Order: sequence, then structure tokens, then C-alpha cells
Amino acid sequence: MSNRLNTFLNLQGQTNQSPYLIDVDKAEGVYIWDKSGKKYIDMIAGVAVNNIGHRHPKVIEAIQNQLDKHLHVMVYGEYIQDTQLDLAKSLASILPDNLNCSYIVNSGTEANEAAIKLAKRYTGRQEIISCKNSYHGSTHGSLSVTGNEEKQSSFKPLLPNIKFITFNDVDSLNLITEDSACVIIETIQGDAGLIKPTQEFISALRDKCTVTGTLSIFDEVQVGMGRTGKFFAFEHYNVIPDILTLGKALGGGMPIGAFISSTEIMHSLTHNPMLGHITTFGGHPINCTAANACINVLKEENWIIEAERKGQILEDILSKSDQVKEIRRAGLFLAVDLGSQKKVAQVVEKCLENGIIGFWFLSTPTAFRLSPPLSITEKEIREAGEVILKCI
Repeated sequence: MSNRLNTFLNLQGQTNQSPYLIDVDKAEGVYIWDKSGKKYIDMIAGVAVNNIGHRHPKVIEAIQNQLDKHLHVMVYGEYIQDTQLDLAKSLASILPDNLNCSYIVNSGTEANEAAIKLAKRYTGRQEIISCKNSYHGSTHGSLSVTGNEEKQSSFKPLLPNIKFITFNDVDSLNLITEDSACVIIETIQGDAGLIKPTQEFISALRDKCTVTGTLSIFDEVQVGMGRTGKFFAFEHYNVIPDILTLGKALGGGMPIGAFISSTEIMHSLTHNPMLGHITTFGGHPINCTAANACINVLKEENWIIEAERKGQILEDILSKSDQVKEIRRAGLFLAVDLGSQKKVAQVVEKCLENGIIGFWFLSTPTAFRLSPPLSITEKEIREAGEVILKCI
């Protein structure tokens, strides 16, 4: 074992027993190069982070300009800073009127944690409703509302007063009552293997929350920022949440999260008690300026509009294999189900050997995920698709 690999495996905390071990040298656009010079097409975009590709020039330029001004100057919310204001205005410009007030945090899981706190504070209620087979993050609060017993079992006790409904089961919505502070759902379930809501279910959920005074939280940490062919996945279903959470792709490659609601709801965190949510590094000027540049790029390019067409091209190529049992897709987010965990492992490994980066679903071992940068060209999609097809 090389000294470099030994250092990685022993001095860095590890997430699993078989990491990919690509030794990254550089990344640009849809490509990553390792230190041997091998070139990979990144077909997962850092797990739906690099929606506008690696190192987009406008993101790099924005970061460089901000470096000449200032880095961290104060904990979030105390000073007026250009980058935070610009990002808040950008988010408001692409969201419905009731989602006009943004709180910028450090990650998707923090956004979900804070959104739950906000709902409990605003409603004065304690009960939380989530979905079976959901994934909302790995910190204690987010893990508590993640509907996966295997992930939770080693870390109990978790948050109390949580009930789990079944995604796309309208009858299970009866669990939502006037005791419920919030319902937190992924607009499209990601870790469950890309499960879309039915229109009946998501409309009934919205109606039930309105009737009971329960706040709806839509977690779009993974499917937001154009991934599904619209800026936000909820736009496909003609429903609007009370609170929206974002992360991953928001920062154009920089770490950031946000929870967004109305001014009225959000400002309940300022009193009884004050500092209802506080973060030292949330709203960091470098991350905010990168996020604002990312939004501007997505506004200027036609990549979101093209996501559905490009995704269909990739689906059509992979559907040629009789080894593929099912492809579930939303825009440029695909779950390719092979019906076997062993086959998935073989295909993902074979793709890696051939310069294509795919990835797993944590809770759906029979399928692998593809979520390339939205900036990927049709030529690059066809090239990658044909390689993946051969590997299958």
C-alpha cells in the first residue's frame, strides 16, 4: 500500500469499507482527471452537486472577485453583506411569493434540521411527520426523520414524536393532524431509488397540511437547481411548500445550504427565544457569491430546459439492454435498476475502469444512479451512454 493511500485510509475518517479511491488531480466541465492522467466523464456530478459542471468560469470569477474584498467577518445575520443580499434576491426571483425569505446555512442536512426547528417554533407543535424510505441527512435531527431503520439503529435515541407516512399512499395522510408541526418530504425521493410523487398524493398532502395548519417542508437538496428539468421539482406538480430546503447544487461546487419560507414564518426564529437558529459560517461570502453566480448561469443557459431531452437520450440508449429491468428518471437524474446488487457492483466497477463515474443508491442496492452535470453536451451524453451500455 502506498504512503498516500495509507494516509487516506488511516488519517481521514472513512464513510465505507470500499471507497472509489480515484486520486483526483483536477476537474473541469464534465471531466475529472486522476494523478496518472486518466480522464473520467463525471456522470454523477459529485452526487448532484456540480449541476453547472466543475469550475464554471463565472463561479471562479465571482470567487476571485470576492477574495479581494473579504472572507468571514461575522456570524450569520449580524452584518449586512453584499453576497448574502445578492443571493437572497436571486433566490426570491426564481421562487413563488410565499418563499421570499432565505436563511443561508452550511449544508443540506443543516437546512433540514433548521426547517424542522422553524416549523416547531412557528406552530408551537412538537409532532413531525416524515416518509418511509426517505433520506434527509446524517446529523441527529435529519437522521431522525430519515425513514430507514438500518441507518438509525446504531444512533438511538433520536428525536421523539415522529410518525412515518408512506410515499404515494393517500390514505396514510390521515396521520397528519392538528398536532403535527410539519410534514417533511423529498419532492422526489432520491435514496429510495428515484420515486416520483403521484399528482394525487402531493396535491392531497398540500391540502391536508393547509386544513390542519401543518407546515409542509419540501426537501430539494438533491433534486433542486434544475436537476429535474425545472428550477425546482415542485414546479412539476403545481404545489408550493411552506418551507423549501436546498443544498448540493446551490453552491456551484461550494458548500452551502438554505431553508426558505415567508418573511412571517421565518421571523419567528428571532424571538422567544432570540437566536432560534444561529450559524457561525452560514452565509459565508465565498459560498454565497458562488451560489449567486450558479443561479445566474442557470438563468442564462438553456441547460434546465434541455435536461428532459438529454435525460431521454440517455434513457433511450440504456434501455437497449435486456439486463435493465427499469429506468426511473426525472430530467437528468436516472436510477438504472438491474434487479441485482451484484450486477450493479459489477457495472459500476466496469464503468470506472472505462472512464465513466456512476454511483450507488444507499438504500436501493439493485439500481445505480446517474446525474451528470446539466451542462453535458448531447455528444458527451451519447459517448458516455454507449460506454455504460457496453458495461451493462
